[in-house]
Amino acid sequence: MEKMSCILTCFLLSIVLSTNAEFTKKTYIIQMDHSAKPDIFSNHLEWYSSKVKSVLSRSVESDIDNNEEERIIYSYNTAFHGMAAKLSQEEVKKLESEAGVVAIFPETKYELHTTRSPYFLGLEPIQSSNNSFSEKLVNHDVIVGVLDTGVWPESESFNDAGMKPVPSHWKGACETGRGFRNHHCNKKIVGARIFYHGYEAATGKIDEQADYKSPRDQDGHGTHTAATVAGSPVRGANLLGYAYGTARGMAPGARIAAYKVCWTGGCFSSDILSAVDTAVADGVNVLSISLGGGVSSYNHDSLAVAAFGAMEKGVFVSCSAGNSGPDPVSLTNVSPWITTVGASTMDRDFPADVSLGNGRKIIGTSLYKGKSMLSTRKQYPLVYMGGNSSSPDPRSLCLEGTLDRRVVTGKIVICDRGISPRVQKGQVVKNAGGVGMILTNTAANGEELVADCHLLPAVAVGEKEGKEIKQYVLTNKKASATLAFLNTRLGIKPSPIVAAFSSRGPNFLTLEILKPDIVAPGVNILAAWSGVTGPSSLSTDHRRVKFNILSGTSMSCPHVSGIAALIKAKHPDWSPAAIKSAIMTTAYVHDNTIKPLRDASSAEISTPYDHGAGHINPRKALDPGLVYDIAPQDYFEFLCTQKLSPSELGVFAKNSNRICKHTLASVGDLNYPAISVVFPEKITGSVSTVHRTVTNVGPAVSKYHVIVTPFKGTVVKVEPNTLNFTRKYQKLSYKISFKVTTRQSEPEFGGLVWKDGVHKVRSPIVITYLPPM
Repeated sequence: MEKMSCILTCFLLSIVLSTNAEFTKKTYIIQMDHSAKPDIFSNHLEWYSSKVKSVLSRSVESDIDNNEEERIIYSYNTAFHGMAAKLSQEEVKKLESEAGVVAIFPETKYELHTTRSPYFLGLEPIQSSNNSFSEKLVNHDVIVGVLDTGVWPESESFNDAGMKPVPSHWKGACETGRGFRNHHCNKKIVGARIFYHGYEAATGKIDEQADYKSPRDQDGHGTHTAATVAGSPVRGANLLGYAYGTARGMAPGARIAAYKVCWTGGCFSSDILSAVDTAVADGVNVLSISLGGGVSSYNHDSLAVAAFGAMEKGVFVSCSAGNSGPDPVSLTNVSPWITTVGASTMDRDFPADVSLGNGRKIIGTSLYKGKSMLSTRKQYPLVYMGGNSSSPDPRSLCLEGTLDRRVVTGKIVICDRGISPRVQKGQVVKNAGGVGMILTNTAANGEELVADCHLLPAVAVGEKEGKEIKQYVLTNKKASATLAFLNTRLGIKPSPIVAAFSSRGPNFLTLEILKPDIVAPGVNILAAWSGVTGPSSLSTDHRRVKFNILSGTSMSCPHVSGIAALIKAKHPDWSPAAIKSAIMTTAYVHDNTIKPLRDASSAEISTPYDHGAGHINPRKALDPGLVYDIAPQDYFEFLCTQKLSPSELGVFAKNSNRICKHTLASVGDLNYPAISVVFPEKITGSVSTVHRTVTNVGPAVSKYHVIVTPFKGTVVKVEPNTLNFTRKYQKLSYKISFKVTTRQSEPEFGGLVWKDGVHKVRSPIVITYLPPM
């Protein structure tokens, strides 16, 4: 009888739980057909409200809930049309079949992809910050919207001295709240808004004592990215003495509009979508979005859909590629209308020495500066809590609670990278009584060194050196070491190098669209910082700094956003695609030793799957000679090749009259600045032809001839092989034929360059031979 009672109880409990799940409300983004609003409704929000009310669950509980809360949390009207609403599974199913509903996206959580760069990129002379190249464009009213964690307005990087009044076309606002008032906006920060309804629906109310429910930046990330885009010049900028010099953004004459979409617990798609929609309506020219949330099909990616709408309105959208490298196929934000940015190093380093007791000296990196300095005249006992086993040991990773104070006190501890944040490992060592840390790379990081502002003396070393140090400790009972910090070193060679953490291609959504598009400085970048967070971002870090050094594609993305602003300032009529083309076709693929770009994770030559078109070259991008332009309908035609159903295509159609005109013979014919050809499993002799059209934006009378890299397995032919322009903005087309002679087991990489004696317009080429199934 007891057994029967237990089964009945479990059965009833399962019914209750499944019923609760069915009626539990979550946030969904509902895209609506803007043109389908019946005339009986005076506005779209009224129509949306009626739709939601028509599907509400009729249970007693839900009736109570419906009276207590507003289901619709956002209405979208510009780059995207629809709403975000809190609905149950049952209500969503009903709504899907309602007339006028185009698509429903579940709420998605996104994560942030966490000043020498202007000089390294050729934007200013090394001796002076006055009259720098990009400051000649200050009179142009370009506004960059930065979607991030907000902004710290008191930073000197947001000084508006000498700037003209806010442009009349600007429709944005300066929203106020705790720690943020109207006067915090100025002629540099022209707008500041917050978006939190999706966040609160998912996580509960924001703790206003722990986080600013205002545009003020608690975290520091948003301040850093905004200053990288368009920070005003600040002399004497440094982090605890490191990287001393003038800090300035890529486009110091541009304006910044801060859209706070990320909070302590993350960033949510309904908030991001509302920010994109609002920013476009406000009048931004460029959107800089240093966050990502994985890869889904184009029509299921709400950020991609919103970015499509922004592009239609003439807004350039730049997004970080992600920090999941060096694993292949690790990219986010891969839509062709988004500029996807990977990360690279600069020619600046922060060296630190590890001097072992056996006389060996190993060079690593660090940003440590504190009272607890180790004596270089003394050796300290060295300990490694791991072993020779290949299986991971939590102690070797210096995770919280894994270190034995009796073993660690007074010693330098070796910690492997992985699982926990790098600076947190140092805090764990410090709490256990350690006097220093050597942070060793694993195979995932290779020889790439990322400097951190540690809370105790600590040096990061590469994988090979790390193995050497660990071998020394494991074979010597009296192993010892000391650490020395050598400040800032310039002129590092080779540079740039593709960062190991930078996410990689290929783009498996569409192999014919090469991603990432470009790489830009993203390692050890100095920029403005929040006034309430320490440079390590740990709660135990009570240091306060005006500038911080960070690494990530979050840092490389605003470099490209700022350079896009420079191009927009010089060429205000250019489309987002033309700006992107200028950036990609002028990129370089050699380092400062005139050798091919290399990959930090392997020290091997990098490929377009790592660096895209190459490393950004701002001066050249302002005068590219030719551009590959793409109109919104062309991008829609690309989507027509992606085997999407009419309803899935409707997500991008914006109105019911837009149809596929089938102007692209194949997906490879999208007029993209990069060329990626895919050969399916067929016999040798396969031929593929792609077409491109270039627009002359250089001298009216220009003659270009083409040069193509030879390939092992394929013969490439370009027709015509010369282009003769007779007027500015003239368009000329050419075709590229690829004939397989010997199928290769690996992709082949090369390039196509159009030259006129002044300009070099380069497109990377990738040839992929699909293996037998």
